[in-house]
Amino acid sequence: MNKDAFEHRKSYTRLRVAGADGCPLAHKRISVEQKRHSFLFGIGAFDAVELAGGEFNGKPLPVQRKAQLEDLLDKIFALCNYATLPFYWGRYEPAPGKPDEARTIAAAQWLAERGVAVKGHPLCWHTVCAPWLMRYSDKEILRRQLVRIDREVSAFKGLIDIWDVINEVVIMPVFDKYDNAVTRICKMLGRVGLIKEVFAAARNANPQALLILNDFDTSKSYEILIDGCLQAGVPIDAIGIQSHQHQGCWGKEKLLEVLDRYSAFGLPIHFTENTIISGELMPPHIEDLNDWQVDSWQSTPEGEERQAREVVEMYEILFAHPLVEAITTWDSTDGRWLKAPSGLLREDNTPKPVYNALLSKIKGEWLSKTELATDANGQADMFGFRGDYVVKLGEQTASFVLNGRLETPVRLAYPSRNLIF
Repeated sequence: MNKDAFEHRKSYTRLRVAGADGCPLAHKRISVEQKRHSFLFGIGAFDAVELAGGEFNGKPLPVQRKAQLEDLLDKIFALCNYATLPFYWGRYEPAPGKPDEARTIAAAQWLAERGVAVKGHPLCWHTVCAPWLMRYSDKEILRRQLVRIDREVSAFKGLIDIWDVINEVVIMPVFDKYDNAVTRICKMLGRVGLIKEVFAAARNANPQALLILNDFDTSKSYEILIDGCLQAGVPIDAIGIQSHQHQGCWGKEKLLEVLDRYSAFGLPIHFTENTIISGELMPPHIEDLNDWQVDSWQSTPEGEERQAREVVEMYEILFAHPLVEAITTWDSTDGRWLKAPSGLLREDNTPKPVYNALLSKIKGEWLSKTELATDANGQADMFGFRGDYVVKLGEQTASFVLNGRLETPVRLAYPSRNLIF
């Protein structure tokens, strides 16, 4: 990867260092260390609901399970700064009027206290849909769907301001594995019609929220759907792309081809759900990944080394692309969805090679750390990855956030950060 490939992730700034009396601190050595990225390196963090909620299946969380979850999440958030929490309607509200709000709010607060940005997933989806909706007419289902969106987005405003508003719409109106309420209203309104309704409800509930249209289908059909939505005035803030690579890694060629096609819309791109396997691959003849049901699916030493190489290559390509804003690895540990060995950690929470490889990138190579000397006016210029920083002068510390677009140092027009010690 070219050493300048990530320049667009960085910004210049001028640090102005002064004492408590406001006088410049001239000719001082300061250390500048980045603590957090502005880019979103994410994980599916469903375990946070169990841990922060303090219960499992309605019973207090056993001590051993609590310790296991704390260990898991400590390791994950030593790497990640972004988390997806579950809002699958059938599980979130198993009975009408009884949403799992308290535990989920506790989880969002727990994550926020650790500096982790949170996304809710999803507000509307035909799978894991609430079965009790089936008793209602299509019009009543739609009304309840919009009320549900308003309730969740309003309740979590300030804690969750990023949402996968609607999931997998390309297949939604033709999904025929089982009858469900959302497929019914998608057939009634059409794809674009339903998307327009649910996005409007989410935008009305939180005008500042980042709203994502999410799909696993990266074919021309998804491009046509996005174009139709934009033509209809749907306020899509980001395009969500899933890449569950259970049958083999996409590889550089396919990844660049997908990025090229979806970059044509000029919208930010979020890779929302990503899995690369560290064991035997799923057979190629399986069309729906959910049809691959196995008793166990083991990780192997050779597979773990392959997974590390493939995941790092994917992250490097995505981090280098100017429109990509977020990458989410879907499984924290092996044995989750479809029992796949797709985690960053093994089932016993021990780190796999992929975890260590990403750690060396995200918290090593891609994290800025430098020593600077202030000039006669107490100023020092720096260039680094955007995010949160701590500056040290002796035993004293100050902090600042480096954000904004890349600005050329030749113009000397980049913003200043005032640091008081």
